[in-house]
Amino acid sequence: MTLDELKRLDPNKIGSWPILPKLGVLLLLLLLLVFASYWFDWQDQITQIDGAKAKEEQLRTTFLSKKKQAIDLPAYRKQLVDIESQFGALLKQLPGKSEMDALLTDINQAGLGRGLQFELFRPATSESAKDFYAELPITIRVTGNYHDLGAFASDIGRLSRIVTLNDIALSAAKDGLTLDATAKTFRYLDEGEIAAQKKKPAAGAKK
Repeated sequence: MTLDELKRLDPNKIGSWPILPKLGVLLLLLLLLVFASYWFDWQDQITQIDGAKAKEEQLRTTFLSKKKQAIDLPAYRKQLVDIESQFGALLKQLPGKSEMDALLTDINQAGLGRGLQFELFRPATSESAKDFYAELPITIRVTGNYHDLGAFASDIGRLSRIVTLNDIALSAAKDGLTLDATAKTFRYLDEGEIAAQKKKPAAGAKK
């Protein structure tokens, strides 16, 4: 069909048009209808569907995460029990306030038992409090031979309570070697001391 024939078509008599122009008009109307539907209705629906899909994916991820946590919960509980047990065992290695004097005696006896001569055994005048324990440094100076000094350090490490030797220095002495060190002992704080320790930062913040 030529362009002249299309121009001669009467728009008021579409029913008498040839089949191809009719199909063209119908296709154009269909496209206009689809565009209008998308613009005024489908566009919002598509946005809502995309949002729902994203929420579904988020919920699926959350569900899988919760499911994994639920499956692993018995293992987490067992791990917590093991940690509490280990913590309790370590805590038992920290003496209480009433046991500190006995621990200091044990350290002194560990040196004397190896035949060492204590020239200095001076506990600090005050403890350094941490979260749940207190640290007491002891300045020591002992004299003896190399073997006995090494055995003394080993004995300290085998005490039933936690004691560490720090800032160790060896120097020659008349009768062998002199060991200068800081022995640190630790004790756990009682409930009242822990409560007082927690209040300190709060009191400092108010200032």
